[in-house]
Amino acid sequence: MALLAGHGMARETGRSFELEEVRLLCPVQPVRNVMCVGWNYLPHFEEGAKIHGDRPLPDHPAFFSKTTTTVIGPNDDIPSHSDITDQLDYEVELGVVIGEKATGLTEENALDVVAGYVVAQDVSARDLQKAHGGQWYKGKSLDGTCPLGPWLISADEIDDPQNLDIECKIDGEVRQSSNTKHMIFPIRRLLAELSAGLTLVPGDVFLTGTPEGVGMSMDPPGFLKPGQVLESTIQGIGTLRNRVV
Repeated sequence: MALLAGHGMARETGRSFELEEVRLLCPVQPVRNVMCVGWNYLPHFEEGAKIHGDRPLPDHPAFFSKTTTTVIGPNDDIPSHSDITDQLDYEVELGVVIGEKATGLTEENALDVVAGYVVAQDVSARDLQKAHGGQWYKGKSLDGTCPLGPWLISADEIDDPQNLDIECKIDGEVRQSSNTKHMIFPIRRLLAELSAGLTLVPGDVFLTGTPEGVGMSMDPPGFLKPGQVLESTIQGIGTLRNRVV
């Protein structure tokens, strides 16, 4: 079942609307920071190593977060923040939405607390990441840099979240194309480690990493520019379409 948020007008009047007639809101508004994991697709880890130098494959997921003010709807504009960054990058990701309060999950029962899945974009300011000690919080928490949607697909509609095609296009050009089977740490492992001593609550959103093909890895780098349209698609869920302004 696909769950979506909109104006609420159809419910009040009994009218129906074409999708193009309404503005889709984000189908879930996290009450606390969006939780994320970095370096979770092997080819993306390897392309990062070419830029930052060789490093060992991590034994544990690298967790970080984006503030709630980053979250926008599936067709909303992404601010370029050109006054503070000229290295705005894209990262299509599978978003997992938590449906039950849980802590101490195991890999065997981790998916039992998942309410559903969304397409997500972890838009990141690479220069700000470097400027602030190499940590990710500031560079990944600029306002309006986390489109989610286009709707919440309930967990029972996704047979295997670990086998979904995932793609990102810029102005129609494919930049990222992969499958969630290439995650280093599968979703079950991620949720089990994240929930160890940390209580997950309904409405939490967790982003599971991005595949190779990000702008900083291109030669020359292919960072986002105002006017460009970012399309982020995951099989069985849908597509986000966001213009950079």
